[in-house]
Amino acid sequence: MGQDAFRVEARVIEALPNGTFLAELANGHRLTAFVAGRDKKNFAGLQAGGIARLQLTPYDLSVGQIIVEDKFKHESSSVSQENV
Repeated sequence: MGQDAFRVEARVIEALPNGTFLAELANGHRLTAFVAGRDKKNFAGLQAGGIARLQLTPYDLSVGQIIVEDKFKHESSSVSQENV
């Protein structure tokens, strides 16, 4: 997605096959969300009711890419450091 893309938060309604999800924005708009590329391989997954950050393009508001943030990696590394 290019420079025109913007990010929003959405609630996951349903998990679909192949790393795709049905998500709903705060304004009630429903769209298909997907995990792409390298993140798809390492993605722990979402469940219905979970919150995800999506990247949308203004050219097609029916599809969004799930942004896998590094905050989960930082949380897991801080826990392992506390145990040492």
